Amino acid sequence: MGIVYDPNSQTFHLQGKSTSYIMQLVKSKYLAHVHFGRRVRGSNLGGLLAIRRRCSFSPSTDPNDLTLSLDTLPQEFPAYGGSDFRVPAYQVQMEDGTTVSELIYESHRIYAGKPQLEGLPATYVEEDSEAESLDIVMTDAAIGLQAVLTYTVFRDHDAITRSVRYRNTGNRSMKLLRALSFGLDLRHSEFDMLHLSGTWARERHIERRPLASGGSVIESRRGSSSHSLNPFMALLSKQADEDHGEAYGFSLVYSGSFVAQAEVDPYGTTRVIMGINAFDFSWLLEPGEAFQSPEAVLVFSAEGIGGMSRIYHKLYRTRLCRGEFRDRHRPILINNWEATYFNFNADKIEELAVVGKELGLELLVLDDGWFGKRDNDKSSLGDWFVDLGKLPKGMPDLVSRVNRQELAFGLWFEPEMVSPDSDLYRAHPDWCLHVPGRRRTEARQQLILDYSRQDVRDYIVTVITDILASCPIAYVKWDMNRNMTEIGSALLPPERQRETAHRYMLGLYEVLERITSRFPSVLFESCSGGGGRFDPGMLYYMPQTWTSDNTDAVERLKIQYGTSIVYPISTMGAHVSAVPNHQVHRTTPLDMRGHAAMSGNFGYELDLTTFTEAEKEAVKRQVALYKQLRPLIQFGEFYRLSSPFEGVDAAWMFVSEDHKEALVAYFQVLAEPNAPLKKLRLKGLEAGSNYLVYDADAPEENEELIFGGDDLMHIGLNVPIWKGDFRSRLYHLIMEG
Repeated sequence: MGIVYDPNSQTFHLQGKSTSYIMQLVKSKYLAHVHFGRRVRGSNLGGLLAIRRRCSFSPSTDPNDLTLSLDTLPQEFPAYGGSDFRVPAYQVQMEDGTTVSELIYESHRIYAGKPQLEGLPATYVEEDSEAESLDIVMTDAAIGLQAVLTYTVFRDHDAITRSVRYRNTGNRSMKLLRALSFGLDLRHSEFDMLHLSGTWARERHIERRPLASGGSVIESRRGSSSHSLNPFMALLSKQADEDHGEAYGFSLVYSGSFVAQAEVDPYGTTRVIMGINAFDFSWLLEPGEAFQSPEAVLVFSAEGIGGMSRIYHKLYRTRLCRGEFRDRHRPILINNWEATYFNFNADKIEELAVVGKELGLELLVLDDGWFGKRDNDKSSLGDWFVDLGKLPKGMPDLVSRVNRQELAFGLWFEPEMVSPDSDLYRAHPDWCLHVPGRRRTEARQQLILDYSRQDVRDYIVTVITDILASCPIAYVKWDMNRNMTEIGSALLPPERQRETAHRYMLGLYEVLERITSRFPSVLFESCSGGGGRFDPGMLYYMPQTWTSDNTDAVERLKIQYGTSIVYPISTMGAHVSAVPNHQVHRTTPLDMRGHAAMSGNFGYELDLTTFTEAEKEAVKRQVALYKQLRPLIQFGEFYRLSSPFEGVDAAWMFVSEDHKEALVAYFQVLAEPNAPLKKLRLKGLEAGSNYLVYDADAPEENEELIFGGDDLMHIGLNVPIWKGDFRSRLYHLIMEG
C-alpha cells in the first residue's frame, strides 16, 4: 500500500494489495487518468499516457500543441464548456448566468490515514496505518472555484475511495448545478455493464448488457436510492464471469437520488461518472462556503465478479458498518407483522414470546401498530406514543413480559413519515415536504417529514429517544415506505429550494448519528418497504437491512443472490414466513424456506402459536443449526455457485477465513424430467486438504464422505436427483485433521 508522486514525470501512483491507480499531470495543468487495474511496478509511468491529434471537431486546448484536446484527453475530473463535449463531473453557474469552468492543478498533499466527510457516511480506518490518502487541489481562478479531489488507498482492501469538496474562494456567489463524486476515463469500451434493478418485492435483480456508443445510465430521481436501481454499477470484460476476467465496481455511499453513467465516446473511451443526481439539484455557494460530495468506492478485481464482490463484502462489513454489532453475531428473531398485522394486544405478543422461547429464538420484534391510534395504515405516523388500548400497561410492561421469556425485545418505527390523520400533522402542517399551492401527494396515506428542518429533527430525536430510554429495547427496525414528491421546504429561500432533497439526506444522517450514538447497544436495522434503501449510506448507521418485503423462498433466491453482488451477508435480514406466501401465494416446504432464510440474518415472520408439534420440532432443528453455523454464515467468505437467474436451481457457499469449514446451500427450484446428472463445483477450499462432507440437517444419519478440496473444486459435488419442485439441502464441510 502506498501513494507515490514522481515530480519528474508528474505522476501519482496509488498502489493497493493487487491494484494500481495512476494519474499524470499534462503540461502541469490537466489531471489525466493513466491506469486503473492490476498492480504494476511503474518503472516508466511518464511514458504510459498516449494522446494524438484529432479533427477540428475536438478542438485543441493549446494552440501550440494540437495533440492536446480536453475532448479526447482521459481525465480525472472533467468539466463541460471549455472543449470537452462528454458528460461532465461537475458544472457551476455564475451570477451572470454563464456555466463555463476549467479546473487546473494547483497542489497536492499525501498523508497517512483517511479523512472523515463532513455530515456524510463513508468508509473509515481505525488506525492511520490502514490507509494512505491524497488530496489534489484543483482551481478555476477566473471564477474562484476550488475542488479538492480526495483519494484513499487501503492496506487491507483492494479498493480506492474518491470524493470531492467544492469551495467558493471568490467574492461572488455561484451555484453548483452538478457536483458528482468522481469522473474516470477508461481507455477502451469493450465492456459489459452490470447493475441491479427491480421494484418493490423484486429488488436487486442482476442485469448485464454490452456498452454501446453514447451513455448507459442508471439513476434514481425518487429522493432515495430506491427499489428500482441500486447505487452500484460494474464494468466487466467481455469474458468475465464469477471467477475470471476483469471487473470494475463503482458503489456510492449515499441514500438519496443518484446517477451513474458509462459513456462511450467516438474514439472508444469509456467515461464513468457517479454521484448525486443533477436532476432537480442545485446548491448555492456563497463566498467561503463549501459543499462535500458523497464518497464513491471503486474496486478492481482480476478474479471476476466474485472477486469484486468479496472485496466489497470485507470492506463494507469491517470498515463501513460500525458499532457493537459490526462483529457480533446477529440474533434469531420472531417478527409479529405477518402473524398479526395491526390486530394484536399484549397477551398475543406474549404468547408469541412463550413459543419463541420454546423454539430457541432470541429476539421478539413488535412491528407496526403499537402507537397512536394505529389500527391500519391510515393514521398516527408521527404520534410516537404507546397505544394504551392495545398495551394498557404501557411499553415497559410488555418488554418485561417478553424478557421474562428470555427473549430480547425490538420495536418498529417509521420516523421519517407523518400521517395527515395525526396529532403531529394537525399541530404542524408545514413540517412535511410540500410546495405551497400544490397538492400534497400521499402514498400509503402518509407524507414525508421535512428533515432539512432542525426543529423537525430535534422533535424526532426527542420522541424516539424517550421511547428507547423507557425500557430495555434491544433492536430497532427503522422503516421508510414512500418516495419524495413535492420536494420543497417551508424554511428554505427560493434560491435554495433545489437543495431540499440533499439537505433532507444530511438531516437524516444527523438524526441517525444522534440516535445510534445515544443507544450503542441497540441493533438497528434499516428498511424501506423492504429493500428500497439498501445502500452503503444506511449501512454506516445500521449494520443490516431488511432485504425485501417479499419473503417467498423462491423469490428470495434471486433477491439475495443479486444483493450479494455488493453487500455482505451480515447486512441481509432474511425470514421464514407462512405459506401460502403473503406476497406471491406460493407454497414451499419449511426446509427450503429455512435454508433460504439461513443464508442471511435469520428469523421468522409468522404466527408461531399455530405450529403443529412436527413443525415446532423442525423449527427447533433449524434454530439450533443456525446457531452452530452463524459465525460461518455471517462472517465467512461468500461464493456464488449457480445463478437462479440462469436456470432451475441456485447454489452458494460460505467459507471460513482459515478455509477449515464451509457450508454449501443448494436449491432445486423446479424439477426436470429425466434430468442430466449435475455436479456442483465448489470454491474457496484448500486444494491440498481433505474435507468431511455432511448433510447439515442430519449429520448423524450421514454416511461419512471424504473428498479432497481439489476434487470438490475441480470435479464437483454430486447434486441430488429429486422429484418435485422446491427442494434444498445444506452441506457442511469440515477439514480433516
